[in-house]
Amino acid sequence: MKEFWVSSGHHLTHRTEAGGLAVTDELLLAYLARPEVLPPPEACAAERALHASLMAAPRRSVAGMEIDGIADADARENWRFLLRFRDRLVAHDTVEAAYTDFARNGATDTPPIFLAQLAHLVLRNVLDGCEDTRILRAGELFFRAQRASVQDDRLLLADAEIIEELEADPHVSPLTAMLGREKVTELDVITDENAYDYWSRSDAFSMVLDFTATASREAFAAVVSRWVRHFSGFEATVTPLQEIRDQDWRWFIGLDPEGTRIGNALWKGDRLPKDLAYRAVAFFRMELPAEAPVIDRVRGAPVYLILGMGEDRTIRMKPQNLIAGLPFTGERA
Repeated sequence: MKEFWVSSGHHLTHRTEAGGLAVTDELLLAYLARPEVLPPPEACAAERALHASLMAAPRRSVAGMEIDGIADADARENWRFLLRFRDRLVAHDTVEAAYTDFARNGATDTPPIFLAQLAHLVLRNVLDGCEDTRILRAGELFFRAQRASVQDDRLLLADAEIIEELEADPHVSPLTAMLGREKVTELDVITDENAYDYWSRSDAFSMVLDFTATASREAFAAVVSRWVRHFSGFEATVTPLQEIRDQDWRWFIGLDPEGTRIGNALWKGDRLPKDLAYRAVAFFRMELPAEAPVIDRVRGAPVYLILGMGEDRTIRMKPQNLIAGLPFTGERA
């Protein structure tokens, strides 16, 4: 079996009998070892003592006075965020159960990077054993922001962080600068010919996805289907669309904030403003099986999925919407 996404931290946990990932001490220690969590050289004795004690016992209760005793106000706030996150994580047997809690009950007090890391870890479990590297590349949208650009009539999605690093490189070719070429042109687009290269580059997130290609959208649809099955237990059929033509559509899920805005406008029957229409990246149709406990008004009807991008052409997917947004009855809510 080929390895991929080592940076997800899946080696720090293990599968439970039900197929989820156990919340292990090793996983908790990885958060405590993050650069933004490690006390800086100038940290006070109280902060250093708190960190050292948690490294020895990552599940131990932390009294409020221990946080209050930290001299730096920003450090106090960071520790409160981290410990609230840890407490919600350890309150569940599996990472998936914790992620479901965040999806359904809110995560306003949780740094987005932590949610992205959980999605990365869970998706590594979902796609374990997958041999299709285009599916793996499409899966990166679930936990890595993507920068969209159009080149030769192709919608190319590149890792936003990689593009930002390239744009900040002071050693820009004068010809590139003169022609105004986008940095995405310096990266490899994943194709049938080079798809095997993904195995050695999966943690670099340096391959570009041509989202105009049917195969790429089908790959993304496959990831969505597997994600839904992992969390709900139901096999959903997900199909890419050019647009939503259903005159009697009953339900939609925005896969990101812009997708939600687009869906709300379409739901009201409004004609999309040009700037909002431009931000529509992709539409999908999801069909849930007959045995799925969906609410009455959606029973037998498809669920439409909308993926969009921001003004900065960045896609910031919220995979938790595929948990909280499904039209299941209260027994599964």
